[in-house]
Amino acid sequence: MPSFKTLNTEYISRHPYFTARKDGYETPDGKVVDPYFVVELPVSVCAMAITENNEAILVEQYRHPIGKKIEELPGGFIDEGENPEHAIARELMEETGFQFDNYHYLGKTAANPGVLNNYTHFFLATGGKKVAEQSLDANEEIVIHFKSLEAVREMLKQNKIEQSMHALCMFYAFEYLDGQRG
Repeated sequence: MPSFKTLNTEYISRHPYFTARKDGYETPDGKVVDPYFVVELPVSVCAMAITENNEAILVEQYRHPIGKKIEELPGGFIDEGENPEHAIARELMEETGFQFDNYHYLGKTAANPGVLNNYTHFFLATGGKKVAEQSLDANEEIVIHFKSLEAVREMLKQNKIEQSMHALCMFYAFEYLDGQRG
């Protein structure tokens, strides 16, 4: 059976957080698509994190590409050789100082598979307890916000979660939580 075939690849930029390449490929019926631009990013994780007091943890940080601070879920890139479960526990500890009793895997999705090659893994973390101070990367400035689950659900309904992958994670987390209660 014929398949898609990469004909050529040329790297435009190679950086740990931004690698871009120009490909050419051939479709199964022989059509050549050249150039096709791809941005390579590491796989990422995020979690709707709920404390032992039943509050959701949102993080506020400046996002330069859109030029503003937004509230979103804790998360980040998976380190090379790291599995998603370890990565989300590490990211939650670094960004919030909280450790969680349970991690429920909610799935994964591709943010923009027309341009980006990575996936984001989603988690629901519950039973969070503050055990440490934040341990942020040099370029991170994160403010932690605690919100009721009702307030977060309302933010989601009113389109106030601007990070699309995080909104989707919240949607899946609420679906999971509603299933547990029903």
